[in-house]
Amino acid sequence: MGDWVIWLVAAGVLLLAELFTLTFVLGLLSAAALAAAVAAAVGAPVAAEIGVFAVTSAALVVLVKPLERRHRLAPAIATGTAALTGRTAVVTTAVDDHGGRVRLGGESWPARPLAFGAELPVDSTVVVAKVDGSTLVVYPEEL
Repeated sequence: MGDWVIWLVAAGVLLLAELFTLTFVLGLLSAAALAAAVAAAVGAPVAAEIGVFAVTSAALVVLVKPLERRHRLAPAIATGTAALTGRTAVVTTAVDDHGGRVRLGGESWPARPLAFGAELPVDSTVVVAKVDGSTLVVYPEEL
């Protein structure tokens, strides 16, 4: 059995271990083992294969791991209804405890005031405090 087969099996085992641990390092070592398999396939001596594995794994860890860490620690982007919180809207139908409508981003949304008993007149600007189901809970922008 050729050395390249051993390196290929090692790459597969490391990749499988990566799938179970999700550490990202084992995936990089798997790629380095693939590079060593290529070196073995072209006829490099065992010492050169080990050198290719060591240099490639070190280079991948040094160059790729910081990128992965930066991506993993990046702030989460609000999506869906959570992205509506804090945005401003214009009242199209007076908003009171019984409901009303606002225009936000070109769409008409049902709305109710944040403070019980508040009345928000038509054409006033409001801020979305939260989303309750499909209803925006809003308060006047002046607050």
